Amino acid sequence: IRLDQGDLVPDGAGDFCRLEGAQALLQRVLFRLTARRGSFPFLPQLGSQLYLLPREPAGDRQALCEQYVRQALGEEDVTVTQVICAEEGERGEVTVCLEWQGEPLEVAVPLGRSGERLEER
Repeated sequence: IRLDQGDLVPDGAGDFCRLEGAQALLQRVLFRLTARRGSFPFLPQLGSQLYLLPREPAGDRQALCEQYVRQALGEEDVTVTQVICAEEGERGEVTVCLEWQGEPLEVAVPLGRSGERLEER
């Protein structure tokens, strides 16, 4: 089922929009990367620790970002080909390049929600 900013997307006919193939995979990947690891009591391994990046020293963020992404996507049938942790001022973005069934895919996850700052350390 398709989500848009955490909300189910209706299909206009009384049901919800359904995703298949690469689109369904990308939604699962985004969910795994944005959910906070450990926040689901019955699924403690679900999610990522990307939310911790703003607290880490700037020099360690790229390596930790790659580690957190690979950990979060370990159960998905994808190959992580590249992880880019880009920072601009107080905000940042993680771009994850994937390969799934021979098809290159890419997702971007924002970092530094309101109240969190990417600090130089």
